[in-house]
Amino acid sequence: MQIESISGLLLAGGRGTRMGSVDKGLQPFGGSTMAAHVLERLRPQVANVAINANQNLDAYGAFGVPVWPDDTPGFAGPLAGLETGLRRCTTPYLLTVPCDSPFLPADLAARLLAGLQAADADLALAVTEENGLRQPHPVFCLVKADKAEILSSYLAAGGRRMDGWYPQIKVAEVLFEDAAAFRNINTRDELQALDPARPPRLADVVSCLSAYDPDALPVRDAQKIIRDFVAPVRATEQVALRAALGRVLAADIVSPINVPAHDNSAMDGYALRGEDLLPDAELRLRVIDTVYAGRASSAVAGKGECLRIMTGGVMPAGCDSVVPQEFVKVLADDVIVMAPGTIRPGDNRRLAGEDLKAGSAALMKGKIIRPADLGLLASLGVAEVPVQRRLRVAFFSTGDELRSIGQPLDEGCVYDSNRYTIYGMLQRLGCDIIDMGVVRDDPAALEAALVDACENADAIITSGGVSVGAADYTRQIMARLGDVTFWKIGMRPGRPLAFGRIASGGKSAFLFGLPGNPVAVMVSFYFFAREALLRMMGAEAPLPLLKARSVAAIRKKPGRTEYQRGVLSHGADGMPEVRITGSQGSGILRSMSEANCMVVLHDEQGSVQAGEMVDVLMFEGLV
Repeated sequence: MQIESISGLLLAGGRGTRMGSVDKGLQPFGGSTMAAHVLERLRPQVANVAINANQNLDAYGAFGVPVWPDDTPGFAGPLAGLETGLRRCTTPYLLTVPCDSPFLPADLAARLLAGLQAADADLALAVTEENGLRQPHPVFCLVKADKAEILSSYLAAGGRRMDGWYPQIKVAEVLFEDAAAFRNINTRDELQALDPARPPRLADVVSCLSAYDPDALPVRDAQKIIRDFVAPVRATEQVALRAALGRVLAADIVSPINVPAHDNSAMDGYALRGEDLLPDAELRLRVIDTVYAGRASSAVAGKGECLRIMTGGVMPAGCDSVVPQEFVKVLADDVIVMAPGTIRPGDNRRLAGEDLKAGSAALMKGKIIRPADLGLLASLGVAEVPVQRRLRVAFFSTGDELRSIGQPLDEGCVYDSNRYTIYGMLQRLGCDIIDMGVVRDDPAALEAALVDACENADAIITSGGVSVGAADYTRQIMARLGDVTFWKIGMRPGRPLAFGRIASGGKSAFLFGLPGNPVAVMVSFYFFAREALLRMMGAEAPLPLLKARSVAAIRKKPGRTEYQRGVLSHGADGMPEVRITGSQGSGILRSMSEANCMVVLHDEQGSVQAGEMVDVLMFEGLV
């Protein structure tokens, strides 16, 4: 509630010594600055606002309010700021708030005024109770403007205590229940911890789990941590309709028109009045005109009359039903005959706005645009579509044993297949892809690759180097570059996984460190990285699991999630059934190529008997 009798003053004249002698009011907070955040909460409560500051006056002036330095020289304290504000105040009351308390109550002015008036006081200050102790907050105070001379006399006599002049005036204390609303931010650590715009830390997300063990993490817990930690990329762009295929919609598309625009016929036939239908007798109607799609008729059907109408033709005035042409007999002299009970009133008429009403959402933000969506948007006359910026993903493989295609295979070496598998999966997601090749097992090379990827991509995917092997330097380097955790997940294949966020050069990227075995790479990507990348794109597309009957028994122990390659087909009864492809070793990529699905055996499941239903993930159609 805005109170016209109160002016507001933001106290920003302090030194900020505990924060490194910086100007606290101008420190980044909540997507802007602390001062801007406080002003946003103060402005709606008072008639006008000013800022008391002794440095960076131009920066504070950019907020569009008066900026007043202290009148009392050599004393950069809140009492000097209060004196300055009282001398310039043009309303009966002045409310002061500090620049380092961005959570001030929305009803601060109203409650302080009520307390001051109830006690017939000169000044009201906020008080809270913490751990049974009463805590005054004298910088959150409402003062009568005519008390300026009393304060100036106190300061001129050398007084400096915030409450030192209280014996000369009448003071009221107003109790507030929310102590956190008066919290002041004094250090950089507090600033970062309390900033609402600060990205969450992995420790914050992990703390929500009741029993977190990085060496035995269930699949669903790892998925939840990743889901809660990643954030969508905010940048958007407008693209031509055809270029929107496969992109993520950045805003709701509101239909500008009714679809269809008019009541129209659902088929070729005859438009008539429902009230003319006879329940027990043959009906004869005279045809007075023909209605074609795109060409409306001005004819109005009267009793005993109808119009020939084509599919999509606008319903003529007075008509509300259509009888299909194959259900009538056409006589001479443009007369049709139909048997009783052929149709009911309102049959075969499509209503205006039946598909979409003007003003309703045709497509919702976050939808991945498919061919049918292009058609829908075209039917609305939409030529350009707001979409999320394409996600930039960098990826590389690690290992001295890896060779790229075209290089000779030395003894003990293998061709790098993981990069091609990852490329294909990222391509299906519609990402902008940065292939960084193979990075050797060398600390300097790995760190350089991660830094380069971080500065040029939104997300990084690595394969190999996240286990506990002697040459796996990736663990130490990832941890040094950012907020990264290493998990042993209760799953098969693909137990080791690294996840987090690294930063370099003022930029950051989410990191997914996948295992090195080829099948484990695919499993880890589909069940951990895929959903996270889609979430970064602004889309929600959970994996579409289907139910199928297991052809044979599958051995499994409860306590871990297993992903087995399978072939889905239809049994003799037409029901979907699945069989596994044989050996399920994590290095046997051929079995993944032969499979058309993956059988998902959940953490709590035990062995599966032949004929039991299991969850199946189809490979075809995955974005």
